[in-house]
Amino acid sequence: MAMWWRAASGGLKTAALNSPPPLIRSRNSSYHTIQAIPRECSGSRVASRDRAQGRIPTVVFTQSLLEKSPRARPPSRKYLLTTERKQIKSILNSVRLPFFCSTTFGLQIRAGSGSSTLLESGKVLPIKIHRDEETGKILNLVLVWADEGSKLKVNVPVVFKGEEVCPGLKKGGYLNAIRTSLKFTCPSEHIPSKIEVDVSNLDIGDRIFMHDVEFHPSMELLSKSDAIPICKVMSTKSECVEPAKV
Repeated sequence: MAMWWRAASGGLKTAALNSPPPLIRSRNSSYHTIQAIPRECSGSRVASRDRAQGRIPTVVFTQSLLEKSPRARPPSRKYLLTTERKQIKSILNSVRLPFFCSTTFGLQIRAGSGSSTLLESGKVLPIKIHRDEETGKILNLVLVWADEGSKLKVNVPVVFKGEEVCPGLKKGGYLNAIRTSLKFTCPSEHIPSKIEVDVSNLDIGDRIFMHDVEFHPSMELLSKSDAIPICKVMSTKSECVEPAKV
């Protein structure tokens, strides 16, 4: 195992750390630490075997690996892993989608199931969950490293508040949610689990635009125009509805 890990990680030291470090906790991490073990190879047969054993094939790498320009890519720190389905389901029951993919977690990679040998640890951000279309069963999990000071691209869910006192809704209108998420580049330590949009003062026909949204100054909104509406209070269902965008 140690020989394979050194080869796969490009010289990663496998010193035995019998006293693991404190759990890594961030502002929005919900205090969960994902436990993982190395996966020696990939392929459908190996993945099927792991799933049959109650484990989820998982990969973690630096987000820069997705950059189109090879020159912009630092070392990827890409590792093939498996995680426990029971733990991931428990985390999803607590954090729930879509907030799971805008929440950072601790990751501890151990030498094997039940091992006290810690190979590597850090903070990660889930970016994708692959599910079986028919059963909804989790097939694969994709994570990116969220080291302190690193900047990540994140789709942050939009949550509307104040609907119960919204004048337009009280008059019989309804809220057309044009955007369900906003994409940002932001430091890993300032990733919000959600963006709240207050609609409590909207009347029929009123809209809220991207430039109306408040967020941390270190965050950069990734949009061609900040004049794009996020939501609009419509009068009736028969009005021309602007399609929702993810």
